[in-house]
Amino acid sequence: MDISRTSDVWWKNAVFYCLDVETFRDGNGDGIGDFIGLAQQIDYLAGLGVTCIWLMPFHPSTNRDDGYDISDYYAVDPRLGTLGDFVEFVRTARDRGIRVISDLVVNHTSREHPWFQAARSDRKSPYRDWYVWRDEVPKGGSDSLVFPGEEESNWEWDDKAGQFYLHRFYKHQPDLNIAHPKVREEIRRIIGFWLEVGLSGFRIDAVPFLLETEGITHEMTIAPHNWLRDLRSFLGRRCGDAMLLGEVNLEYEDVRRFYGDEGDELHMCLNFNLNQALALALVHQDAGALVHSLRAMPTLPRDAAWANFVRNHDEWSLDKLTEAERQEVFRAFGPTPEMQLFGRGLRRRLPTMLGGDQARMRLAYSLIFSLPGAPVLFYGEEIGLAENLDIPGRLSVRAPMQWSNEPNGGFSTAAPDNLSRPVVEGRKWGPAAINVADQERDPRSLLSWMERLIRRRRETPEIVFGDRRLVSVDEPEILALRYDWDGQASIIIHNLAAKDQKTSFKLDRPLGQDGLVDRFGEGDVSVGRDGSVSLSLAGYGYRWFRLRQSAENMAV
Repeated sequence: MDISRTSDVWWKNAVFYCLDVETFRDGNGDGIGDFIGLAQQIDYLAGLGVTCIWLMPFHPSTNRDDGYDISDYYAVDPRLGTLGDFVEFVRTARDRGIRVISDLVVNHTSREHPWFQAARSDRKSPYRDWYVWRDEVPKGGSDSLVFPGEEESNWEWDDKAGQFYLHRFYKHQPDLNIAHPKVREEIRRIIGFWLEVGLSGFRIDAVPFLLETEGITHEMTIAPHNWLRDLRSFLGRRCGDAMLLGEVNLEYEDVRRFYGDEGDELHMCLNFNLNQALALALVHQDAGALVHSLRAMPTLPRDAAWANFVRNHDEWSLDKLTEAERQEVFRAFGPTPEMQLFGRGLRRRLPTMLGGDQARMRLAYSLIFSLPGAPVLFYGEEIGLAENLDIPGRLSVRAPMQWSNEPNGGFSTAAPDNLSRPVVEGRKWGPAAINVADQERDPRSLLSWMERLIRRRRETPEIVFGDRRLVSVDEPEILALRYDWDGQASIIIHNLAAKDQKTSFKLDRPLGQDGLVDRFGEGDVSVGRDGSVSLSLAGYGYRWFRLRQSAENMAV
């Protein structure tokens, strides 16, 4: 096994952990999570097996969109700490072998950003053309709304400017004009700054919108994808092993374009197609949706990879499903209107959607960790953190982390009314029932199991570096995958049904009596001389195997 390559392209075999500093851990007792508190929990994340922390926005902001409305790209939100606190956190993470990436939100700014304030105040301002202005709303200005029901148009009138400005997201987030060379130069400067401070890359927010030129009247002197290549090249010059992870929620064939024909654009993309197939597969208790998604998955450039996730920080978007399929998932996982959002997604976390069924939850995470790509965890998933539907909109899944059964779940020593966001309540989902401290002491807990899963995933680099193939089985409820890389092979099998299953398959290269080595201690399985394998799977069960090579086969 060429183990050196797994380090050179570290993102392919990474375990990402996405968190919101504001809701992770309060280090100074003011009710708001901060970098001091986060730094204090680095050893917890290192023990879990995390290799890369993905930070949600931490810059100064009007906080109308949880930090995604940025008013200063070169500073830290003072509620979260100082730039010194940030540097100390990055240094501590690096000392524990953990890299750090952050959200890069540059398709729009806050209305309060000094650039926009200067632009709206004077038509002769050098910042005027950093944004997109029109005297009248163009035809189709209300089409393709990102937030239907919350916004009625992509254009908003500004009295001071005397014109409409473009905003593809919320009206308080005016779009930057990427056709302007100075804007593109400034984005490079932002990237360069945070690389120097210690980041190892960026998760680029809403990449298709960042490259979108519709509505922009200025001439784009460089093709949008060529600009993305230029950004990638700049990143590589400044930091050779830094990476770009893109949020590209499009069909597979369209997502593939953002990697670049030569693999010279994004390093990774979040796999929304596979994520939505997972939702349907869990509802149907059938592997068909996952099989279809895997077969449709395009071939990526050699050093590129997918980022797979069960839950992210937004709504669980189901926009790629048919209307009938989406309604099926709604009925199963979010049957009331308060659990749904934008008519396309769910504002719940997995534990509540599955009724706290531990076997089914573990099945879902085992699946995501075994599918081709690098796994991404959203904070709290490792303990089964629930959502708080009393928190409006997409923020419902961004409740404070539950560290112990102490007041506020150990998140903060502040009075409950002073917390930036309320903790999850209730006997089943609140801190008394779900917390890190209790689960660290319980070898049967979800947290203990997750640590083990992460260890197995890190020890199975063939998932992202090897050749994959579907193993033929007769049972539609079962997904069986084989990965081969550098003389090593793994077979990973999942039963999506609640009932026990027996299955059999045939290896195309018989291994005599050497058999399959079980990676989770449930017992090895023998292989017939003709390559036949028979085994049983519990309801929602899974098996991770490595093929044991005989001395004779290894010699060949």
